[in-house]
Amino acid sequence: MERAVISPSLNQNYLLCPSRAFSTRLHSFSSSTRNLSPPSSSSIKLQHSSSSSSVLSSVSNGGASLTRCNAVLSNSSSSTEVSELADIDWDNIGFGLKPTDYMYVMKCNIDGEFSKGELQRFGNIEVSPSAGVLNYGQGLFEGLKAYRKEDGNNILLFRPEENANRMRNGAERMCMPAPSIEQFVEAVKETVLANKRWVPPLGKGSLYVRPLLMGTGAVLGLAPAPEYTFIIYVSPVGNYFKEGVAPINLIVENDFHRATPGGTGGVKTIGNYAAVLKAQSIAKAKGYSDVLYLDCVYKRFLEEVSSCNIFIVKDNVIATPEIKGTILPGITRKSIIDVARTQGFQVEERNVTVDELLEADEVFCTGTAVVVSPVGSVTYKGKRVSYGEGTFGTVSKQLYTVLTSLQMGLIEDNMNWTVNLS
Repeated sequence: MERAVISPSLNQNYLLCPSRAFSTRLHSFSSSTRNLSPPSSSSIKLQHSSSSSSVLSSVSNGGASLTRCNAVLSNSSSSTEVSELADIDWDNIGFGLKPTDYMYVMKCNIDGEFSKGELQRFGNIEVSPSAGVLNYGQGLFEGLKAYRKEDGNNILLFRPEENANRMRNGAERMCMPAPSIEQFVEAVKETVLANKRWVPPLGKGSLYVRPLLMGTGAVLGLAPAPEYTFIIYVSPVGNYFKEGVAPINLIVENDFHRATPGGTGGVKTIGNYAAVLKAQSIAKAKGYSDVLYLDCVYKRFLEEVSSCNIFIVKDNVIATPEIKGTILPGITRKSIIDVARTQGFQVEERNVTVDELLEADEVFCTGTAVVVSPVGSVTYKGKRVSYGEGTFGTVSKQLYTVLTSLQMGLIEDNMNWTVNLS
């Protein structure tokens, strides 16, 4: 496959806002490249990529390293040729950032009203060193996915209004204004369509969509920021865990805790994820895939894994920790519960003990990034318990198949969960 090149007249990095006093420039750019027009007036030319298979196959993980995916960009409005797919190795995209073409930016002043957003070329942003997000962690993010349908042309979003609702709930907890559900969903649609060529072929992965809401206004002294910025960027991704869809190995954490009652564990704020890096790093150094956290009061009830919710299965009854302020209300979690009930399973949302985990028939995780991931083993206080035969359990496999078929448009969406983009 020939490697494409970037036209030397174009710079891929763009500023979010002009320089101001007491601001820090995260990257310097040519002023002539800050305002390139969106896709309607700028064409994208690529070498032709080979046709893709439409089979549902697992994606081998190519690692989480930053990868520059190059293309030939033409700023000539007279050309209308647009290749269907970016010229990258779709069989080895892994789960990591691959810079795409456009990001969406929308701002909000202290009055709480968001301005009309716009597409900008993907690139670095500029913020004040006294921005609320940098000093006091006033930031939220979301994650959702877009899938290419079997016809190769239409794109499906999965439950974007749920992400919009969750961001609004988190923003209220963090004293931040948030886009309306309509603004959020329309921004996601615009961003995905502008980066359509980066949506993987069916069965090769998905386009991960990352909305961010940040306090970018300058503030010194603990207080809400006077200005906020909403950004959406995207990246094609494969499987989250290096094991792919093979079972992962978890260790139950006894010393570190992810959240406390009355805290922010139930919202998708940026600080929740920084707090798990230490325990996760220790676990991965020992060969585990991730960490399963317990409640911080009794240290015996399951909460969640670093970036996904946890389920157990015993005698065909599915149980998962209930949402009570310390666990993120996962959208995939919610979807799996609904799918399971439509498939005739009994699902219990309640306190789940470590002892129940160790005696379970199956264990699996859910999340936007992981979708459904089988757990092959859990280690607790030096005791390792294994599940299954190195693959999905019967129940988790059934749920995974139904959910992913819905997400990819392979079966009829009787739930009305998907949004079709032509």
